[in-house]
Amino acid sequence: MADGGSPDCVTEHERILQEIESTDTACVGPTLRSIYDDQSNAHKRFMEKLDVRIKNHDREIEKMCNFHHQGFVDAITELLKVRADAEKLMGQVTDTNYRLQEAGREVTAQTEEVIRCRVQQRNMAVTVEKLQLCIPVLEMYSKLKEQLVCRSDRQALGPGTRVEHVWNTCGRRVEHFWTEGLSQVLLSCRHYAALKTMEQLEKVYIPRVGQYRFCQIMAENLPRLRGEVKEISMSDLKDFLESIRKHSDKIGETAMRQQHRTFSGAITKQASGGRHPLNTHTHNDVTMEDDTGEEEEADEILTAQDLVDFSPVYRCLHIYTVLGDRETFESYYRKQRKKQARLVLQPQANMYETVEGYRRYFNQIVGFFVVEDHVLHATRGLVTRAFTDELWNMALSKIIAVLRTHSSYCDDPDLVLELKNLIVIFADTLQAYGFPVTRLFELLFEVRDQYNETLLKKWALVFRDIFELDNYSPIPVDTEEEYRLVVSRFPFHDVEIDQQDFPKKLPMSQSVPQIYTQVKEFIYASLKFSESLHRSSTEIDDMLRKSTNLLLTRTLSCCLQNLIKKPHIGLTELVQIIINTTHLEQGCRYLEEFITNITVISPETVHTTRLYGLSTFKDARHAAEGEIYTKLNQKIDEFVQLADYEWSMAESDGRASGYLMDLINFLRSTFQVFTHLPGKVAQTACMSACKHLSTSLMQMLLDTELKQISMGAIQQFNLDVIQCELFASSEPVPGFQGDTLQLAFIDLRQLLDLFMVWDWSTYLADYGQPTSKYLRVNPVIALALLEKMKDSNKKNNIFSQFRKNDRDKQKLIETVVKQLRSLVNGMSS
Repeated sequence: MADGGSPDCVTEHERILQEIESTDTACVGPTLRSIYDDQSNAHKRFMEKLDVRIKNHDREIEKMCNFHHQGFVDAITELLKVRADAEKLMGQVTDTNYRLQEAGREVTAQTEEVIRCRVQQRNMAVTVEKLQLCIPVLEMYSKLKEQLVCRSDRQALGPGTRVEHVWNTCGRRVEHFWTEGLSQVLLSCRHYAALKTMEQLEKVYIPRVGQYRFCQIMAENLPRLRGEVKEISMSDLKDFLESIRKHSDKIGETAMRQQHRTFSGAITKQASGGRHPLNTHTHNDVTMEDDTGEEEEADEILTAQDLVDFSPVYRCLHIYTVLGDRETFESYYRKQRKKQARLVLQPQANMYETVEGYRRYFNQIVGFFVVEDHVLHATRGLVTRAFTDELWNMALSKIIAVLRTHSSYCDDPDLVLELKNLIVIFADTLQAYGFPVTRLFELLFEVRDQYNETLLKKWALVFRDIFELDNYSPIPVDTEEEYRLVVSRFPFHDVEIDQQDFPKKLPMSQSVPQIYTQVKEFIYASLKFSESLHRSSTEIDDMLRKSTNLLLTRTLSCCLQNLIKKPHIGLTELVQIIINTTHLEQGCRYLEEFITNITVISPETVHTTRLYGLSTFKDARHAAEGEIYTKLNQKIDEFVQLADYEWSMAESDGRASGYLMDLINFLRSTFQVFTHLPGKVAQTACMSACKHLSTSLMQMLLDTELKQISMGAIQQFNLDVIQCELFASSEPVPGFQGDTLQLAFIDLRQLLDLFMVWDWSTYLADYGQPTSKYLRVNPVIALALLEKMKDSNKKNNIFSQFRKNDRDKQKLIETVVKQLRSLVNGMSS
């Protein structure tokens, strides 16, 4: 094997063998791999070298075994000798053990008893230790029972119950308690304390003994019970909300009554001190329900807390706070209160019919906000000032809209006044609770206008009744007492009448003192609205004057105008109306003094609104004067329509027509009534009547339906005109200068003179001259009348053509007609 390999290869095989012998088996792989990597057939040489090495080692092992063989044989021999002794010893030990077992049997029994007692002692110690951990839990459990369970359950688990019994039955009883008994918790009012106990059980006590089953049952049921507590507390809150919804009326009524009592006390105090001028003339007409007998309760000041139990709100708030759900509670409460606010603000359909409807409406609103104010101050954050302000702004807009709508339906001033008083108390009550009420007082100005409108409507009926019941004749006064009574109602002063003896007559009729008195009553009624509005005397004075002006310029003026236009009002009544308006006009300055005495505002120191009564009565007087002229002319027309001239008569009967004499007598008696009228009015009426009579007579002559007029008819007509001239010259109304009144008939006079004298040559010669005798004769009128006479002559004198004088007269007429036509044509050109 040496011949087959180089020395280097032999050396390498030796190194590999040494490495295999000295290393672990796990590392032999890389070494063996190197044998196959060096040279071809190297592994065969290595195997040969390995066989040689193995054989060397076998020889060495054999040598060693041979060397130790004798010692091994000796050892076996010694062991065989010992076996006999060992068997003997084994027998002795067995015997000794038997005797020992027999001797220690009793000791073993005692030892086992001691061990059992020691185990029991250890178990008892552990039990005491665990009981000491469970006792606080059970005590809290018992406390929770006291808080939540009904009386019979507390007796079942009373203070005499043995701890062992509790321990032995705790699992069953606690499970029963938490599944059935605790439902009774929700009927108790100690929810908040129970929640505190639950919290202590959950966070402090249950974790100490959480491995026990009853503790696990407790822990599992706590969330459910908290939820049930929340539901029941929420149910209590809902009951509370429903309760205050029903009792808001009573709460608001109490609050408003207290405010009314305070206000009335202040008014009474001022009245007793005489510090406010309005108290001399006015009363506070605010009335509240159930005021009788309240003097005995004046010392009792009830609040919302006295009328409503707020404990459900407090409990529910605390419960939700403890449970960490306060925001949910706050959101729910505010949402529900907003809904209730909308319900409260919804008025009844017929609220405007009675003051009770308004009172209930205001009571409910006041009750709602009194409750909110109490909750705001009694709780922290349940409602905020911003929330109440938001509710109030919403409510205020709705209230104003409702009052505007419903007050517009009111046509009774007493109801409007009571509404105003309720609004004042309503505003003052809420203002006392810190709510801004400026817009309500601004609304009162609109209500004031509505109140004035209703007053005007009411007084329009009053004035109408006064005018209908008036006899339109001077007031007869038989005694001094009657005279003083009239003067006390109307400021009448006349030196001439005062000096007359009784009985005597005052120039105005009964309606004058009645109207004057009613105007003062209107001022009082208007003044009532200004009470408690916190307005200055200047503003009140201005308001009274403006409302009085409306009464005079609108209501009274309209009533007078309607009265004057009524068909049954005759000339006598119109004359009396003019006299009445004159005296009422004179009474206006006394009305101004009356307002000044009420408000203590002197026109000399403060610029005040003047009363427009002067213009009102002047306008009414002018309307009455115009109506006198109209009715007088109508009456003249009625008489003229009675005229029955025989236009074809040959000669007049020598006396004036009957209708005209009746007309003159009527005018004469009528103008005698005008003696109490102002001079210009009577003169104007007389002149107007004469002009209208003259115009009517002229129109009668020129009537297109009248085709023929005889000279006899002209003579009869002339007699009638003469009577008219005599009437005018008799001065039926004093004050005319000279023949001024006769000039009303000058046109008729010149026209009739022209025909009666037949002075056509003078007329035609002087026509257009200022000094003409017939200056007022219009050629058109003369031509029309002359043509009617010409036609009459032709009809009545068929055979006149055979008489020379008649033929000449007819020719003259035709010649005059031609000349007049030329004049008329010249005028038109």
